[in-house]
Amino acid sequence: MMALAGAPLGYRFVALDPAPDGPSGQVAAQIVAAYSDQEAAAELAQRTDVITYEFENVDAEVAALLEERSYVPQGSRLLYTTQHRLREKAALEAAGATVAPYAEVKSEAELDAAVQRLGTPCVLKTATGGYDGKGQFVIRGRSEVTSAYAELAVTGAELVLEQFIAFRCEISVIAARSSLGETSTFPPAENIHRGGILHASIVPARVPADVLAEAERLAARIAESLGAVGLLAVEMFYGEDGRLYVNEVAPRPHNSGHYTMEACTTSQFEQHVRAICGLPLGSPELRTPVVMVNVLGEHLDGVTKLMLSPGSVGTEKVRPKFHLYGKAEAKNGRKMGHINLLCGDTADALRWIDEAGIWSVG
Repeated sequence: MMALAGAPLGYRFVALDPAPDGPSGQVAAQIVAAYSDQEAAAELAQRTDVITYEFENVDAEVAALLEERSYVPQGSRLLYTTQHRLREKAALEAAGATVAPYAEVKSEAELDAAVQRLGTPCVLKTATGGYDGKGQFVIRGRSEVTSAYAELAVTGAELVLEQFIAFRCEISVIAARSSLGETSTFPPAENIHRGGILHASIVPARVPADVLAEAERLAARIAESLGAVGLLAVEMFYGEDGRLYVNEVAPRPHNSGHYTMEACTTSQFEQHVRAICGLPLGSPELRTPVVMVNVLGEHLDGVTKLMLSPGSVGTEKVRPKFHLYGKAEAKNGRKMGHINLLCGDTADALRWIDEAGIWSVG
């Protein structure tokens, strides 16, 4: 999607991806190699003028190597910070953000003490790795301390316990900061998760206007503080107490920003290319209300049938825009695509999702 957005600006792309004929390799040249392959990274540096990463599982040492041999506007420092929850939380606090109370955990005894201090429910997480709900254990009582520690300690990763925040909803803001220091933020999305995986993003978020404005200011401040170049997705909880708690950040285009592809004047992918290449940032203006719904492996057959039906063109109230990623294998829980539902009222788009019968729960 980044390559498709950058091509009209005159840029050509080379992708490093371990999967032969990966999604990016279907629209750009591809180097097939592991993300930790230093020889492949050196080839990438030789063949390109600007290098960017678009997910966090890139080896930070490889990113540092590329910094020496090419131009990596995002740098490796931010990657190093965001790959580790404890380092990330410290950086967020330094930026003036409020995070959920937390504790580093090095033993079962420390976990038990932290659970007593922070209260239940609370969430034990691996400090590294983990996404879409993986690497996490919700502790609802002290009787679960032993099983929680046993399940996550076996990963060998450092652990962190977070106090559970009673929240009204989760929102996220995609902030952009260019290599020239210009900043911009997209309208906040209200995110709905199922099983730890993002199900849908609703824009405009159903949150008071002053809270949304504060969320955008907070995301821009964090991007500035971290020295981000490119996009920074900032995920927040809108607490029952009316406060915003930053959960985590991602230095890249983000699933919750896919709505921008048709709904905003500039998509998040074009904005990222503009930011890392030193172009003026585009307008983030929202042109229409929208709901983005993810297509997981278990939804793919239903979505494919829908695309072949008259219903794929939508109605006067809801206009669906389909995006399938071209991944080789569909698995339950694996993100295979998304649909942006352009609408006059997000309630109509949410009703469209329910009536499609593809995303039924149970």
